[in-house]
Amino acid sequence: MFDPQLLDPVIAQLAQKALPLEKDPRLKNLQQELVSVDGSLLPALPKMLWALWLDDEHRAAKLHLEFDIKRHIPLQAKITDANSNEKQSLREFLSPNKLYILDAGYAEYKLFSDIKASQSSFVVRIQDNAVWKTINQRPLTKVDKQAGITQDIIGRLGSQAKQADCPEPLRIIEVFHKGDSVAKRKTRVSSKKTFRTTQSDYSMLLATDRMDLPAETIVLLYRYRWQVELFFRWFKCILGCKHFLAQSQNGLTIQVYCALIASMLITVWTGRKPTKRTFEMLSFYFMGWADDEELARHIERLAQIDQHAVV
Repeated sequence: MFDPQLLDPVIAQLAQKALPLEKDPRLKNLQQELVSVDGSLLPALPKMLWALWLDDEHRAAKLHLEFDIKRHIPLQAKITDANSNEKQSLREFLSPNKLYILDAGYAEYKLFSDIKASQSSFVVRIQDNAVWKTINQRPLTKVDKQAGITQDIIGRLGSQAKQADCPEPLRIIEVFHKGDSVAKRKTRVSSKKTFRTTQSDYSMLLATDRMDLPAETIVLLYRYRWQVELFFRWFKCILGCKHFLAQSQNGLTIQVYCALIASMLITVWTGRKPTKRTFEMLSFYFMGWADDEELARHIERLAQIDQHAVV
C-alpha cells in the first residue's frame, strides 16, 4: 500500500520555494511563521465505512490543514473521519517558532500549554463564558480603541480546577464587533458552539501568550485566520475536491495531497494566490487547448497586475 506521507517532502520543498505574498506592512516585523490550523468536512458516501460522522447514511471525512498565512500555502495535511479530534491533530502538527492563529474550536487550556512547550505561540478565540483571574489590566491606546478593543487583561484562564492546565498568565483581549443594523444579517454560530444568534453586535475574547505585541496587532492577526477558510473554498469549489476518486482513507489522502501539490505549484509558478482563471488556463494548457505562448502571456499579465497594485 502506498504511504501518502511519502508526499510530505514534496510539499515541504514547494513551501521552501514559495515567496511571501501578503503585503500588509503590519505583519512585516513578526519574526514567527504565521499559521492557521483548521478542519473542513468532505462529505462521503455511505459505503465509506471508515468515514464516521452522524450515522450510517451520513458519513464524511475531515481535512485537517496547517496553512501559512503570509505565503498562502498549505504546510501539513491529514485526512481522518469527521468525528476525529481537531485538537489532537493540531498536536501532531506542532513545531517550533510558529504563531498559531486558531478559532474557538481549539480553545483547550492544556493545548495552550502544549503549544508553548513546542516553543511556539498562539492567538486563539476563547468561549464567551470563559473565566479568568485578573492579574492586571493594560491601558488601551487610541489605535486599540479604534480597532474595537474594550479590554486588555493579563490573567490566569480557567476555574480553580482548570488553572493547572495552563498555569502561566496569558493576555485576554475583548473586542467589540459593531454589526450593520440596516442590512439583513445571517445567523452566526456563537463561540460556545451551542447555539445560533442573529445579533449583529457582539463581543469576542482572544487569548494569547504574546505580551510584546500591541493589542490591535493581536486582533489583526485573528482577522487573518479567515485566509484558511478562503483556501478551503478554493480547494473544494475550484479544484473540485468535493468529488472523490477513491473510497478508502488511503486513496482519499493521496487525492487530497495531489490537489494540495497542484495548488502549491500554481502559487510557485505565478507568484500569487491561485485564482479560478489561472486554474482554467492551466487546465486548457494540459488538455492542449492553449499553447506555451498563451500560458506565458497569462502569467505575464498577472505580474503586470501585481506591479500596478504595488504602485
